Amino acid sequence: MKNIKWQTLLVLLLISLSAIFYYTHYLLFNDPHHIFIYLVGDIAFVPIEVLLVTLIIHKVLEKREKISLLKKLNMVIGVFFCEVGTTLLKLISEFDPDLEEHKKNLLITANWTSKQIKASSKTTRKQNFKIITQKGNLDNLQEFLNNKRSILLSLLENPNLLEHESFSELLWAVFHLTEELAYRKQLTNLHQKDSEHLAGDIKRAYSILISEWLLYMKHLKEDYPYLFSLAIRTNPFDSEASVELK
Repeated sequence: MKNIKWQTLLVLLLISLSAIFYYTHYLLFNDPHHIFIYLVGDIAFVPIEVLLVTLIIHKVLEKREKISLLKKLNMVIGVFFCEVGTTLLKLISEFDPDLEEHKKNLLITANWTSKQIKASSKTTRKQNFKIITQKGNLDNLQEFLNNKRSILLSLLENPNLLEHESFSELLWAVFHLTEELAYRKQLTNLHQKDSEHLAGDIKRAYSILISEWLLYMKHLKEDYPYLFSLAIRTNPFDSEASVELK
């Protein structure tokens, strides 16, 4: 209510000031014809002014703001992959029986173009991954995610991430998997239904994680070549990857 009252007073003040100036002009020059010519001209320009401000200038500023926000989000995404994502990909890939087949879209080299990486990300999103819980180590996965719970929570609390729908989806998928594993006292000799349920949770996180990882690699390729070089040398899908240059 206070805000509305303040705005009403401001509108009345501005209209009053305008009326005073027009009246002063009339008293000084006694020329209503001249006043109405400029008044009509000013009013006629208002729609054009609205067009310039709302549709053109506003769009330009909005685009610049969005680019700035995406840069900040990419920094947050970088923290996620440094602290959680890269190792998590390596742990979850152990449950993938078709990993060798999938590697052809994931063994990124310095010669890959941004278009190739983006195309690989799209392919991954459509990929129907298979997960076999008995193939990997659920205890290691549970321990790792439990240790990263605080980082995941801090990322979920970041309001800017709402602007990045796919990455928000990834965080929720990973956090849900963390919760599912944390509530189980033991992860060996699981019932078939429970094993299938966990496989579905792992699969969901896995497919989104790979897709987002590829998009993150594309971002590094385009904007941070030195970080891209390190990311290639720490590729979680490359068993021969080495940080040391040879």
